[in-house]
Amino acid sequence: MQQPDNMLEKMGYHQQLDRRLTLKDLVVYGLVFMTPIAPFGIYASVVIPAKGMVALAYLIGVIAMFFTALSYGQMSQAFPVAGSVYAYAQRGINKHVGFLAGWMILLDYVFVPALLYVIAANSLRTLVPGIPPYVWVVAFIIINTVINIRGIEFTNRANFIFLGLELVVLLIFLVCGTYGVMHGVGDGFTIKPFYIAKNFNLNFVFTAVSVCVLNFLGFDAISTLAEETKGGNKVVGRGIMLALFVVGLLFIVQTYIAALLHPDYTSFKNADTAFYEIAFSVGGRPLEIMTILATIFSWGIANSMVAQAAISRVLFGMARDHNLPTILAKVHPKYKTPYAANILVCIVSLVVGAIFVNQTNVLSALVNFGALVSFCVIHVSVVNYYIRLQHSKNYLKHLVSPLIGFVIIAYVLLNMDSLAKIIGCTWFVIGIFYYLIMLHTKDSIELKDLE
Repeated sequence: MQQPDNMLEKMGYHQQLDRRLTLKDLVVYGLVFMTPIAPFGIYASVVIPAKGMVALAYLIGVIAMFFTALSYGQMSQAFPVAGSVYAYAQRGINKHVGFLAGWMILLDYVFVPALLYVIAANSLRTLVPGIPPYVWVVAFIIINTVINIRGIEFTNRANFIFLGLELVVLLIFLVCGTYGVMHGVGDGFTIKPFYIAKNFNLNFVFTAVSVCVLNFLGFDAISTLAEETKGGNKVVGRGIMLALFVVGLLFIVQTYIAALLHPDYTSFKNADTAFYEIAFSVGGRPLEIMTILATIFSWGIANSMVAQAAISRVLFGMARDHNLPTILAKVHPKYKTPYAANILVCIVSLVVGAIFVNQTNVLSALVNFGALVSFCVIHVSVVNYYIRLQHSKNYLKHLVSPLIGFVIIAYVLLNMDSLAKIIGCTWFVIGIFYYLIMLHTKDSIELKDLE
């Protein structure tokens, strides 16, 4: 098996980032990014369109992401470089599609930290109403930028702490919730969170899936750490699959218990605090406050920290190939991190957070559309690279699986909110114009050099 550094050199790069991460580190990173308690923050946004079948929505989400995770694993094995879908589409299809895939994933990665900061800041408003949410946004951004610039090992140590705290809170909720169901809270143990005959409609469920996909975003970000991972080029793919299955199981279990505790999904006092109402019903004010604080902490620091780390690697990869300003490819001489890209994400998050502090629905639309389009591209990359270019005969892994994944993701895309599709298509058109201008500028420079 070729060593990652050797494969990196064959692709025209040299090792700049600090290669320290193991399989366990990647799984923890993915879990922190996806956030084991992520459904706390958007529970009503999923259970209402799913007409009570919230556990089914998350189960379908796991299945949809499973095929996408397989495709990411195949491409990360072939091309163990930073850049994620940008790098894979660039080498699996061509450089033009690669740029546009990278441009669309920017819609996800660049805006997701701002979305997380805004959600956490707005949650804090319920506990500390006298402080404007934007003050918290600024505080979160400063903390995470410092941690990310300090180095991937520093970020990795923080990940273990954050994940442990989230799992403790989740365990407390599950214990209290199970006890509550067994002692008369709700309608007892039923299959309704998975299936309600009179409410079942595949379009409604897939609309809910398009929302809960937000909670799964992060397994793909593991691929951005390929140049900081040791142990061979299969480690990233394994990390992606393990993280997805673990977090998927946790999502299904907690939403199943929540739906049992509060079967009437139309009667929440406030949709934004739906999960906290459920926690209050079995644990009183202490459990309610605990789940609120856990959401704030996980979204505002833990999740957004790893999200910022991921996008800085994508920006680094694109800038290294001169598809973005090359200053973004600068690596810190001491900490070996793409610090210039991190600073840019910090600035963008400040601006976006200020503009959309009261419009999380718009930010969610931006993030989800960019991610799902990128997932479609990764499936096409697998088929084109392995079947057409490498003449692979493994049709199950390199043709059937990515085709199934593509169909599922495309169906979810079609069922997304119209606002998401409008904003996403607008971003895509802007990317085309930017790319054409960039190509023209490059050609002009090359002609001038020849003269």
